[in-house]
Amino acid sequence: MSDAAIMAGSQQIVVDEVFPHTLDVVWKTLTMPGMMGRWLRMEPIGFKPTVGTRFTYQTTPAGEWDGVIHCEVLEATPYERLSYSWKGGHEGNVGYGSRLDTVVTFVLSAVENGARLRLVHSGFVLPKNESAFKSMSEGWKKVVLTIDAIAADQG
Repeated sequence: MSDAAIMAGSQQIVVDEVFPHTLDVVWKTLTMPGMMGRWLRMEPIGFKPTVGTRFTYQTTPAGEWDGVIHCEVLEATPYERLSYSWKGGHEGNVGYGSRLDTVVTFVLSAVENGARLRLVHSGFVLPKNESAFKSMSEGWKKVVLTIDAIAADQG
């Protein structure tokens, strides 16, 4: 399948919220490993907000997949943008744990009385990634609300 055909069949999850917190507070919440572990409910292993940094998350294994999510920081502009690859799963799995090769991007911008956080998780190929797309669509909404709550504790 060509890259154009893959992109035409790919979907993304977008969550856009405005928080009553400074960009600094939201950035720290997004990039401090201990806080990342709280809002995602998976502790990042080896994370630093530096381009090229490879790190992992561990989640529930399924079938042939060991549950490891392999990530690499693609962009890290303090107080503006954090983007990393999100790869996991196994070709032999169907549904949960199927092969996933996506990108998670957090974009921050200042707004009156706070910060806007726009999360985009892109690259879901349907129907292959339909299970992940559905569960993560709901999951990211909850994660963003948790980011807000953790940021409120910092401010």
